[in-house]
Amino acid sequence: MWSIRLKNMSDEQLKRLATIAGVSLAVGLMLIKLFASLYTGSLAILSSLVDSISDIFASVIAFVAVRFSSLPASYQHRYGFGKAEALSALVQSAFIAGSGLFVVYEGVNRFLNPASLVDMNLGIGVMIFSLILTIIVVAFQQYVAKKTKSLAVDADSVHYAVDIVTNISIILSLFVVKFWGLEWFDPLAAVFVSAYLLYNAFKIAKEAVALLMDRELPDEVRNKIIEIVEKHDFCRGLHDLRTRNLGGIYLFELHLELDGDLSLFEAHRLTEIIEDEIKEVYPKSQVIVHQDPAGFEEERLDNMLAD
Repeated sequence: MWSIRLKNMSDEQLKRLATIAGVSLAVGLMLIKLFASLYTGSLAILSSLVDSISDIFASVIAFVAVRFSSLPASYQHRYGFGKAEALSALVQSAFIAGSGLFVVYEGVNRFLNPASLVDMNLGIGVMIFSLILTIIVVAFQQYVAKKTKSLAVDADSVHYAVDIVTNISIILSLFVVKFWGLEWFDPLAAVFVSAYLLYNAFKIAKEAVALLMDRELPDEVRNKIIEIVEKHDFCRGLHDLRTRNLGGIYLFELHLELDGDLSLFEAHRLTEIIEDEIKEVYPKSQVIVHQDPAGFEEERLDNMLAD
């Protein structure tokens, strides 16, 4: 039943639902982790609480970005607003990094000033419950991110994918404290969580900057465009192919080499064939084709680009 409903939703509906799920999860987990952290005194649970607070902020940013990026192109923004998702991912990465550094500080402080923990059973129960809910939300968000190619939803899912790892590590640390009494293992787990947060913050920021700087799409995408063009006999070649991600929507620009004796009408008709095939493979993509007479000598972008 649910799978049928999801398949019938538009990309924008799926992205909104995914971000709402993220915000709801983060708020719920923050409340129960706050109680567990205060009651048990566990720094590991505190680190997970800080992560949940950062998730709330990040998920709200993602929700706003998804709403903003879905706006239609305007007179002043003719490429649309898709890159709002990359901006949100960049802000999310900064907040995640700040949260990680805070937990590192608390972990070092706990090593220097040890504190006893209480009621590990409650802490373990809370973290197992958090783990189950997080797995469900991550599975849904990754489905949406793959289907819609949303960077904001993908970045949001990374937070919760990190939570899966951190929740498992915290559960293990609580078991160690409970059964072996090694209380130093609690701040050690917290520092591990923070290191993982910092690593993922770097990955999210790197991807967001790449999109904002118009990095070329992967080679398999570029090669597919070349394959589509070269399979047609009327195409004498192509050059100056440029690709970029506008925030889930691909933009392709290329120079198509055709017989110089073709009429403008015929050249346009043949170009439409290429554009339609590209859009069939990459729905919603924007395709800009410039027709060149085959054999025409000109200065080309391909010859000016550095490796």
